[in-house]
Amino acid sequence: MKKNKIGDQRNKGPLWEMERVLMVIIAAVVMALNIKIFIRAGNLIPGGFNGITLLIQQIGMEFFNVNIPFTPVNLLLNAVPIYISFKYIGKKFTLYSCLMIVLSGILTDVIPAYPLTDDVLLVCIFGGIINAFATSLCLFADATSGGTDFIAIFFSEKFGVDTWNYIFAGNVVVILIAGILFGWNEALYSIIFQFASTQTLHLLYKRYQKQTLFIVTSQPDEVYEGIREITHHDATLFKGTGCYQKQERNMLYSVVGSDEIRRVVQVIKEIDKDAFINIMKTEQITGRFYKRPND
Repeated sequence: MKKNKIGDQRNKGPLWEMERVLMVIIAAVVMALNIKIFIRAGNLIPGGFNGITLLIQQIGMEFFNVNIPFTPVNLLLNAVPIYISFKYIGKKFTLYSCLMIVLSGILTDVIPAYPLTDDVLLVCIFGGIINAFATSLCLFADATSGGTDFIAIFFSEKFGVDTWNYIFAGNVVVILIAGILFGWNEALYSIIFQFASTQTLHLLYKRYQKQTLFIVTSQPDEVYEGIREITHHDATLFKGTGCYQKQERNMLYSVVGSDEIRRVVQVIKEIDKDAFINIMKTEQITGRFYKRPND
């Protein structure tokens, strides 16, 4: 079987760096357009640090008649998460994330508002989907859109927990503050926006989600090598007896990332077409688990 390099070698060359820059630029443009076309049109508070920035802008305009620029406020809010990311997650990862934060902020200040529809429900749903697309594009480039994404990735890396739903809960708190200050219609619609965004992000980006594999196979050594070469994860071999045919069976147990599951299953089937594979969602793991490092 052809050996795979561990750790996805695309991040080793200049071509991958160019792809990262391009994806971050596209994500920044999409994020800024989404704010000016959908979020502002529905007076929504999208949650996260972008949402807090928009909330501060709205407070400045409503109560003090001051037009506060988006970029400096957003950069100030992101200062501490950027430091945490630079120290604990990865230096290049943080620099690309800073490019995303600065570029999306400048574009948000520069691009004129152009609402496509005045139907707030459509704004919530499609705005949420587009927001998730921009965020996931950034994550695929090994960067983030800043703020709560830094926090979510930090906890996912350090504790192996999928924290996106906790971030959603924190975003709801921000939205509730907006509801108290400016009325509940926009606040409740903002929750719909945030829910659509969070669930779409779950579908698009799966690196921090885990899957458990139970594999009954007649070729356990070869299957284990296939798993190890693709994911760098270990496996545990159990010996048992099949109840129907009363023959000895081998079962491999392993936990892999959800983004790796398709390749793993494909390789297992290439090795043993008769392998029986049970795939289960894993909520949380403790102990040693290989994580591809951010650069």
